[in-house]
Amino acid sequence: MVSADEAAALFKSLSPRGDQVWVTGGWGIDALLGEQTRPHKDLDLIVLLDDVVQMCQTLSRAGFNLKELWTENHPDSDMHGVETATAFVLHNADGREVDIHAVRLDHRGVGVPAWEAEEGFVFTRDDLAGMGIIAGFPVRCISPQKQMLCHTGYVLPGTQLRDLELLGKKFNLTFPVEDGSPPAPVA
Repeated sequence: MVSADEAAALFKSLSPRGDQVWVTGGWGIDALLGEQTRPHKDLDLIVLLDDVVQMCQTLSRAGFNLKELWTENHPDSDMHGVETATAFVLHNADGREVDIHAVRLDHRGVGVPAWEAEEGFVFTRDDLAGMGIIAGFPVRCISPQKQMLCHTGYVLPGTQLRDLELLGKKFNLTFPVEDGSPPAPVA
């Protein structure tokens, strides 16, 4: 599990110069809510492709190593010509995990996934403008609306449905329905 203090410390270590790193997933939702609502097994991040190598080196010094490549991983070259993974999970001996997905920013500041994403899937400037708090530390995160959208296309476990329900209540959002039926009720 990744505690709030660990999540904040990891974020700080990966963005010491104000680099563009966005928290997503469970911690991203809790950051937007301003409080931890449940335990989190990992810290999900959207990062710039050009920062992946440096971030992996930083995490390696902290004891993190590659656990797995996501099936949507699509190796790509950064601005230095170094080919790197674009969708992967790192873990350490204590079982903490960091899940990384890489994007490139286009000339308009839109985040274009470097991994194999659905055609047309991007992070607009508004999507990347989210701000939240983890353990009293301000973090960049993806917007509440994009969090909702990123949780579609697969069966959600109850914990994620509850996360989305809390997010929806705070930001007056409804879960995007794909097939015309509402999401399963939260237990």
